[in-house]
Amino acid sequence: MKWKLLLLIFICLKSFSQEKDLNYFITKAQNNSPLLKDYSNQIKSATLDSLLNRAVYKPQVTGNLNANYAPIINGFGYDLALSNGQSVAGLIGVNQKIIGKNRINSQSASFQLIKEALVLNQKITLKDLNKTIVAQYISASASSEQISFNQKIATLLKQEISILKKLTQNAIYKQTDYLIFIATVKQQDLVLLQLKQQYQNDLALLNYLSGETDTTFVYLKKPEIILKSIQPSDKIVFLKQFEVDSLKLQNQNKFIDYNYKPSLSLLGDAGYNSSFAYQAYKNFGFNLGLGLSIPIYDGNQRVLLHQKNDAALATNLAYKNNFNKQYKQQLLMLNLKLKQSAAVENQLQLQLLIADALIEANKKLLLTGDAQITEYSIAVGNLIAIKNAISQNNSNKLQIINEINYWSFND
Repeated sequence: MKWKLLLLIFICLKSFSQEKDLNYFITKAQNNSPLLKDYSNQIKSATLDSLLNRAVYKPQVTGNLNANYAPIINGFGYDLALSNGQSVAGLIGVNQKIIGKNRINSQSASFQLIKEALVLNQKITLKDLNKTIVAQYISASASSEQISFNQKIATLLKQEISILKKLTQNAIYKQTDYLIFIATVKQQDLVLLQLKQQYQNDLALLNYLSGETDTTFVYLKKPEIILKSIQPSDKIVFLKQFEVDSLKLQNQNKFIDYNYKPSLSLLGDAGYNSSFAYQAYKNFGFNLGLGLSIPIYDGNQRVLLHQKNDAALATNLAYKNNFNKQYKQQLLMLNLKLKQSAAVENQLQLQLLIADALIEANKKLLLTGDAQITEYSIAVGNLIAIKNAISQNNSNKLQIINEINYWSFND
């Protein structure tokens, strides 16, 4: 049978195939993530923008060369008083903005806040990616664990077939009892096949999320996921976003005020500028000047801009307070679920002791011909259900821990 061959291949592969742990997939996912690379490049770009901004306030030096000729033909042409007939200018110009240190510092702070916002977004993206990989690894590992247990049950049942067959031939058990037992074994084989297929799908999805193109059948090591210590809420990356947004708006208020202060520029040029009208060889020189701009009235825009910014600050504060409440409630719910999971685990372990004892008792009765096959099949079914429930509960517990670590710890 093909399914028997598949199961045999799976057992052999599990024994000899390469083992991979959680860190392997997390590292692959981080290295393959285009979004993380995008944020890294944006952070570099923000640093360069800050340097470019500082360069703007350094002296701006330009070289200009202009030559003009306006001929007068038969009395027709430009007025010589306006055109000078011809002119040549070769000048080096300098423009230096005179800006207060506070304005420069505020602009530097603005670029630093942009960089901090990008770093926070990168951290959140990294947390999201790690959480997704851990969650899928837990699911795949749970499938692998269920295969291991159900394989042991299948082996146990097949060992009993030969015993039951002899007892049936000796008329100790009915033929119908033997067929009921065979049906139980076949059902277990089907469960194994389905679990293997589920594991293959879970493993394929894990590779997909890690950005890998890999169909190799590998064995996953048991996930070691521990509950990390909860950090103070003011250090959590999600809340720091609101702080950065608030600082941006406060810094924007400073810029509004700076834009309504007088601005001064120092202008100058030096070189050659001549119309060749008189002693052209002496027309080397320089020119100095000041440019002053004073805002007078713009329709009260300054007050309106401050009011708009204050509204944005109030909105940001409202979102922060709401998120803080939801954040605390989220942790309370997750910790409650973790306690519930522990309580369920205790109950399942007690049921497992009874189920194991019942199986052992039925195995002994089976040898003497005193066991009820239907009862034995039911006992095996109960044992499988309990073990699968334990595996599922353990998987749920690890998923809860993964969720708590996501919200309460900065990776």
